[in-house]
Amino acid sequence: MAKAGSADEIRLHGFNAVQAVFARRPEAIRKLYLAEALIPRLQPLLKWCVANRVGYRVVEDEDLRKLAASSHHEGVVADVLREAPLPLTAWLRDLADGPACALWLDGVGNPHNLGAILRSAANFGAAVLLPKHSPLQLSGAAARVAEGGAEAVPLVRLGREDNAIAQLRGAGFGLAATVVAGGDDAFAAALPRRLVYVMGSEGEGMSPALVEACDLRLSIPGTGAVESLNVAAATAVLLARWWQSATAAPL
Repeated sequence: MAKAGSADEIRLHGFNAVQAVFARRPEAIRKLYLAEALIPRLQPLLKWCVANRVGYRVVEDEDLRKLAASSHHEGVVADVLREAPLPLTAWLRDLADGPACALWLDGVGNPHNLGAILRSAANFGAAVLLPKHSPLQLSGAAARVAEGGAEAVPLVRLGREDNAIAQLRGAGFGLAATVVAGGDDAFAAALPRRLVYVMGSEGEGMSPALVEACDLRLSIPGTGAVESLNVAAATAVLLARWWQSATAAPL
């Protein structure tokens, strides 16, 4: 089976992931593979491929499994151009006035967690901030789990940590470190309408220096039956809490 053409391309699989690219940036699609059963549902995409001379092939399930390196291909695989992360200055420049939220992912690496985080971020209108030297990038598995959300979420590349913090604060953002225990109750704390949640990896958490640099430390309360939620579940809870706070009518 063919491999994705270059480092500038990503091989996506999953119906919603592929359809989201087609809806937002169809010109990024370079090659399409699909199961015969999906031809009726993908007619607009197939017509676009024909009109724009983008190759597509109808293949068997086993071929799709090999192309996607997964049995969860949902009948379609596409090679698309990878979208480069935005520089922080560009994202801040174009950000609309009013409430805003972003997720600073410090050490998060699991693609399924990233996909779930992107799905939650899309739902609540948050951006994802990637540290300067983080190897984290969108993969086919992450895009599938995101169910189309990856196309709706700005990925932003940070510069040097102290500069990034200064830029964010200059744009009116507060930074909240999310910690397993010892932080303020995430449901009771007063949250800034512009907020960056700093999310650490499940194993090591976030760097102590970054925790110290934050304005708030927040913990999600619970029964204590488990030590904590995983990073994707915690992100969904925290984003919902920010959304509730940011969209509440002023007293």
